[in-house]
Amino acid sequence: MRFSFLCLCFFVLCSCQQKTSSTGVDSYFNYGDSLESGGVKMIPVKTPVGDFKVWTKRFGNNPKIKVLLLHGGPAMTHEYMECFETFFQREGFEFYEYDQLGSYYSDQPKQKELWNIERFVDEVEQVRKAIGADSTNFYVLGNSWGGILAMEYALKYQKNLKGVVVANMMASAPEYGKYANEVLAKQMKPEVLAEVRALEANKDFANPRYMELLIPNFYQEHLCRLKEWPDAVNRAFKHANGEIYTLMQGPSEFGIGGLLVNWDIKNRLKEIAVPTLMVGAKYDTMDPKAMEEQSKLVQKGQYLYCPNGSHLAMWDDQKVFMTGVIKFIKGGDGN
Repeated sequence: MRFSFLCLCFFVLCSCQQKTSSTGVDSYFNYGDSLESGGVKMIPVKTPVGDFKVWTKRFGNNPKIKVLLLHGGPAMTHEYMECFETFFQREGFEFYEYDQLGSYYSDQPKQKELWNIERFVDEVEQVRKAIGADSTNFYVLGNSWGGILAMEYALKYQKNLKGVVVANMMASAPEYGKYANEVLAKQMKPEVLAEVRALEANKDFANPRYMELLIPNFYQEHLCRLKEWPDAVNRAFKHANGEIYTLMQGPSEFGIGGLLVNWDIKNRLKEIAVPTLMVGAKYDTMDPKAMEEQSKLVQKGQYLYCPNGSHLAMWDDQKVFMTGVIKFIKGGDGN
């Protein structure tokens, strides 16, 4: 009889634990949608030339932490940021993958007047409102061009932010270009650099030889150092909008030459008062010392250094990158 009673208690306890666990999962993945679409929503955005829609995908439900991922490019895609999915879901974060206007999964209007920083910043603010985030829970995490967007958004809308992560993006395009020319270029074999410079001088960027040279000699050294690039990274490159990318960034990641060539907000970083994490990496296209300096220029800055990472340190120095980013976000939540 005693044995039967103990067995009954054990069964009831297990049932309660399973119910609690199930309830937690149900709550985390309950978005309140009448028609469930795996978290995907096309969010309408207003622009000076008309209304369009941008692609977003929601993961989780957490009123304390809502992270919006800002991809690079401009006009790459959210795909290379899919690595956040397992890490952030394990932490119970609510977060959003997002293709900015002009990117593969969002509308792709052709009007060139859309491709400027101010309009992109306004777009991020519209997305924030659509996901119901505010200063008690809203984080932006931007990589590369997404880091430009994150800093510019913070300068205009920091009243709506809880924290910012700027991954692998210097606050000065001229300094970024100088680092590429005076430091990274000198690490190339002289004959390779000479051929690259000749193609650039002739503006022969469509020549297949240009990327044939840059991919093994620059991209695999400073963009992503994994021997085999992840499928998510390859898909993002495949789906990039080359027209917008070239217009704003220039023909490649080897320096900068588009509309962003003179962008510089380094002297305004002191205006950013919300907690900010700057991420640098040893092999990055961005000077890691500049990233560290930026962490000291903002009012509440922290610095994360990835000793084995490059521009996509989220992939090639993943443990260091993710551990540091998660620690920062959880710290902002008071944990």
